[in-house]
Amino acid sequence: MTTSHPTTPNDLEAYWMPFSSNRAFKKAPRMISRAKEMHYFTPEGRPIIDAVAGLWCCNAGHQRDEIVSAIQAQAAELDFSPPFQFAHPKAFQLATRIAALAPGDLDHVFFTNSGSEAVDTALKIALAFHNIRGEGARQRLIGRERGYHGVGFGGSSVGGMVSNRNLVGGLLNGVDHLPTTYDRSKQAFTRGEPAWGAHLADELERIVALHDASTIAAVIVEPMAGSTGVLPPPKGYLERLRANSDKHCVLLIFDEVICGYGRLGFAFAAERYGVIPDMITFAKGVTSGAVPMGGVLVRSGIHDTFMRGPEHMIELFHGYTYSAHPLACAAGLAALDLYAHEDLFARARGLEEKFGDAFQALADLPNVLDIRTIGLVAAIDLAPIEGSPGLRGYRAMEHAFHETGMMLRVAGDTLVATPPLVISEAQIGEIADKFAQVVKAVA
Repeated sequence: MTTSHPTTPNDLEAYWMPFSSNRAFKKAPRMISRAKEMHYFTPEGRPIIDAVAGLWCCNAGHQRDEIVSAIQAQAAELDFSPPFQFAHPKAFQLATRIAALAPGDLDHVFFTNSGSEAVDTALKIALAFHNIRGEGARQRLIGRERGYHGVGFGGSSVGGMVSNRNLVGGLLNGVDHLPTTYDRSKQAFTRGEPAWGAHLADELERIVALHDASTIAAVIVEPMAGSTGVLPPPKGYLERLRANSDKHCVLLIFDEVICGYGRLGFAFAAERYGVIPDMITFAKGVTSGAVPMGGVLVRSGIHDTFMRGPEHMIELFHGYTYSAHPLACAAGLAALDLYAHEDLFARARGLEEKFGDAFQALADLPNVLDIRTIGLVAAIDLAPIEGSPGLRGYRAMEHAFHETGMMLRVAGDTLVATPPLVISEAQIGEIADKFAQVVKAVA
């Protein structure tokens, strides 16, 4: 006998939603019950065009048959394999495939389950690397203002989002921050990388002078800061940061949890900018959001430094129960196949100009202060309602879902579009039109 379960919960109280205004949500829920390709669907069957790839992650679109079949087959064959001292073949297959996508000698992959875990893993690897080399005094970590590196204690510490830090005290000690690369007065309405701002990478020199290079382990930045409102790197900034890091033997970590797997038209932003960091953190798009997974790409020289001592000894005392989970690996391999077979990274690169055109055309709408476009990403800064910062953005998100049939992201009063890479040219126009309706509705 089959028991029927309703798709709409009867009680919304038990679930404490992450990064959400719980009380407001539960007064007017934005519920989703299924998805396919470019759309979500409400429990009532109303289509919602997905302008944000879920949460920057469903790069190949939703419910792709190839990924679904791979997960189903894997669940029927091997549900779990312990990652400590044992392994399964797909873990090695996926690591090899990911390393092949990465530039330079980023040849080794340490798997995690999320971007937050990936960041904390990379920071621990950096600290341990210097310790092994006899430079254990290198304990200081450098992030950047308006940076987002997940919600672990390490990622929150190096991150530069005030709201993620101010309720939980001091976090990690010995952390400093580069200044943000964004200045609206000099960069407003920029397509791609702004011309102004490369010199801000030299702020690392100020930090080195303050603390001494011998105390600094690593600097971590997002090539494009995503969660704080889409802040593309100024032209030459990342190259300059790489040179300054090398000068002081400081490791450079790119957080590509958002940028990775095609968002900026390449497998990784490191390839777009021709800069090879010492580590790359990734997550989200690696499985196209179908199963949680993250990881860290590590250069061979760093990896090999750990491969010392007796062979039977553990080289890095770190890991997670679900590292390289079989279902995640199956989803990752299927996602990479889709990206390759449909040439989605190049496709995103080819759509960048049209996507930028569609959003930059909204500059004259009411309350628009700035528009930034890069890859398949766009952000629209709206003037805040006096005395209520973030309220206009929240109203825009509500109106988009309930009235225009679209899911968008908000960061305060910034509206963000970051759609699946399978978006059509017609859907670019549709999403831009819906954004225009939303901006006018909350004017």
